[in-house]
Parts: sequence; structure tokens; C-alpha cells
Amino acid sequence: MTMLGVWVHDLNPIVVRLGGDFAIRWYGLAYIAGFICAYLILRFLAKRGRLLIPHDAVPDLMLAVMVGTLVGGRLGYVLIYQPDLLMTFEKSFPWWGLLAINQGGMASHGGMIGVVIGALLFARKYKVAGLHALDALALVAPIGIFFGRLANFVNGELLGRIVTAAPGKELPWWAVKYSQELLERHSEVVSGLSVEHRDWLEGFESMYGGASGIVREIQRGNDVVTAQIAPLLNARHPSQLYQAFFEGLLLFVVLWFVWRKPRRMGVIAAWFLMLYGVGRVFTEFYRLPDAHLVTQRMVGLSRGQWLSAGMVVIGAVMLGEVMARKGGERVGGWGSPLPRREGGAEKTGGV
Repeated sequence: MTMLGVWVHDLNPIVVRLGGDFAIRWYGLAYIAGFICAYLILRFLAKRGRLLIPHDAVPDLMLAVMVGTLVGGRLGYVLIYQPDLLMTFEKSFPWWGLLAINQGGMASHGGMIGVVIGALLFARKYKVAGLHALDALALVAPIGIFFGRLANFVNGELLGRIVTAAPGKELPWWAVKYSQELLERHSEVVSGLSVEHRDWLEGFESMYGGASGIVREIQRGNDVVTAQIAPLLNARHPSQLYQAFFEGLLLFVVLWFVWRKPRRMGVIAAWFLMLYGVGRVFTEFYRLPDAHLVTQRMVGLSRGQWLSAGMVVIGAVMLGEVMARKGGERVGGWGSPLPRREGGAEKTGGV
């Protein structure tokens, strides 16, 4: 069972523990970093006349985005994946399953719906075109997605599919062994072990207080435990990094390339929907759904992939409608001189 050249994931999701379960975590810092970067970029663009949004209104836009992301992301997860949490109540904090963010987490599709609603409410308040507000957010959204996927990797969650190698061959260097699979998919791990190794794993769990104790020891940098448990773990695709690249970094670069010239309102948002959807459908072939959703597939696609395919369709229809529209103000364009305005319309090229 030796798996040479494969790194055992030992990153600790906690930055600083403040007491008990209360701690500063990389996941929370990732959200903060995404919001701060988005704010700085949008304010920079607004001050230089690349947006129709007043620069002093950008904080309100970011507040709407933050609320929309958090509320929409959590509601989306519960409604789409675990609706039973709506009826789950406990005697301890946070009392209601909907608020227990540690149970399932957030859904990116729900978060996007929340952002759209927040952006439209902002646009109505400041009398800005809703499509323009969505374009502005689409430009910076990949930054938050990038940080969020990196945080998923640090947490060792949203595990990738198992990587195998032919007998006598080493596994690829890029594969990762996650101790967290002992928590998320314990039965699957055990079922793939020989009787000898099952007994071995049970001994480790008894020694360290269960699978969670083993994970904690590895995250604390206990090299002895890491070396002992490594042969029992599966090598997997680092699907979180795939998603960070396709849904975050690559999407950011492509959208900014499209926006090098002023565009009609709605073009950037449409491209975001299409490109994000395609990237998500592709990367989820290398990612496992949550354990309780493993059988919930339709025509070989997960629920997340179907939602992403819907985003592609919506984005294509939206882009077609924008391109078919005659006239229309063109805004933005970091690579072009500021446009001349005559009669309320911009004199510049671009769709």
C-alpha cells in the first residue's frame, strides 16, 4: 500500500484558537480577503471613471454583496442540499440548523443568487443600471471564489476523486492524501482496507480518541502519526485547487481581457455566467459530492453540475439579448481612453 511521492495534507484550518471552538480560521479570512480585494478594485475603477457607480457608494455595494453572499450561500445550501436543517432545532448554540454553518456550509450557486439580489437593490437605491452593477461585481467575483477554493483546500473539504496507479507504478506527484477522509468517508476508507489494516486503523483511532484525534495530530505536525497513517489513506485529486484555478484565476484573467474595451451593459455578467458554469461542470468531474449526496445524480451529472449548466444557458441567452440590442451605452474598458460622451451615448467600439 506504499504510495511514494504523495503529500499527506497536514494544513491546519485554524490560524489562532481563541478558546474552545472559537477561533480565527483561514476560511473566514478568505472571505475577508475576497471582499477587501473586490472593494479596492471597484473603488479604484470608480475613481477613474471606469464605472458609473460613485466611488463613495462602493462601500454600500460591498455591504450588499457581503450580506447577499452569506445569506444566499447558506440558504442555498440548506434549500438545495439539506432542507431538513430547516426543521432541526437544538438546545445549544446556534439552536437552529439553518444557522449551524458547520453543518454543510455554503452553496456557491445560492451565494451568487444572493449577490444578484443585493446588487439589484443597490442599483435601485443609487439609480444605477442593474446590469452595470452586475458587470462590476462579475469582474471581481473570481477573486473571492479563488480565495474561497484555497480555503476549501486548507480545510481538506470537498474531496477529489481517488487517484490510482498500475501495480508497481508510483502515484502521480500532484496527488494528495487527506486525513479528513477518515471523517467524511470513514466507511469507504475502511471498506477498501485489508483485515490487517482495518485492525491497524482501529488501533490508531483508539489511541488518539477517534478519527478526529488522528486528524488533529496530523494538523499539529505530528510526523510520527502522519507516517503511520499515510499508508491507509487514499490518494486523491486536489479538486479544490482545480476549482481555484478555473473558477477563480483563469476566469478573472479572461473577464478582464474581455473588458479591456468598453462593453455594453450585461456583457461581462453574461460571460461570467457562461465561463463559471463551464469551469464548474468540468472541475466537478474530479470532485466528489458531499457524502450524503453521493447517489443524487441525474444522467451522470451532480446537482451542482446541473445548476452550473443552467448558468451557461442563462449567460448565453443574456449575451445574445445584449448583442441583439441596438445602441446602448458602453462603459468600462481599462485598456482604452475614457470615452467621449455625445448625446448620452459613448463613442467607442466594442459589443
